[in-house]
Amino acid sequence: MERLPKIALPIIITVVVLFVLLAKSAITIGSGEAGVLYKTFGGGVVTDEAPMGEGFHIVAPWNKVYVYEVRQQELFEKMRVLSSNGLEIQIDGSAWYQPVYEDLGKLHQTLGENYLQRVIQPAIRSAARSVVGRYTPEQLYSTKRDAIQDEIFVETKKILEKQYVQLNEVLVRDVTLPPTIKEAIERKLKQEQESLEYEFRLVTAEKEAEKQRIEAQGKADANKILSASLTDKILQDKGIEATMKLSESPNSKVIVIGSGDSGLPIILGNQ
Repeated sequence: MERLPKIALPIIITVVVLFVLLAKSAITIGSGEAGVLYKTFGGGVVTDEAPMGEGFHIVAPWNKVYVYEVRQQELFEKMRVLSSNGLEIQIDGSAWYQPVYEDLGKLHQTLGENYLQRVIQPAIRSAARSVVGRYTPEQLYSTKRDAIQDEIFVETKKILEKQYVQLNEVLVRDVTLPPTIKEAIERKLKQEQESLEYEFRLVTAEKEAEKQRIEAQGKADANKILSASLTDKILQDKGIEATMKLSESPNSKVIVIGSGDSGLPIILGNQ
């Protein structure tokens, strides 16, 4: 009985040590994450193997695992940049990005866990300054927002091409101009709109007038053709035809008293 505590103590110590080692060796990687293994006695960051995927893993207790989120993430940015004429413009934008899964070890080795602040933010700000500097405030405010969004995306993607980061989209959510510039642009746009409306009314009125001139000319031409076709012979035949129809009526009395200058008889009749 006196020897039992002496035997039990090493067992207890061994169990505790094993438990600690197991706790340090067990790694659980969550959904949408991946792990980069660092081998303390084996060359450091593992870059020639795929990262550790989701689930439970056992690693040597002297090694370490760095866990990264590999799902798409969003970065919100408020940037103050200069337009082509030197005016300060504020752009509210966001970027959708994620690390390249196969190159996660290289990303950790070259940039580390703060890769967002080290490369993505500087890249977007640099591209925004370059792109916005090509346009006037009026273009940025009215017609070129989609264009600058696409150009910022292309230039940022080019900068990040060899940084083991995948850029999925850049969105320009708002462009804020100095109040005086914004008011001046809005006045100009309003005047241009009113001018276009006035020109449209003028064109519409001119087309309507042309239509009426064409219709009047057509009627005039038709009357001229009709007048030219009504010869004395035709008028005389029409008059005789009208006289015959009138005479056939039982309630009519027809008196022919001669003919006028046109050769038609002058008819007096009553019911």
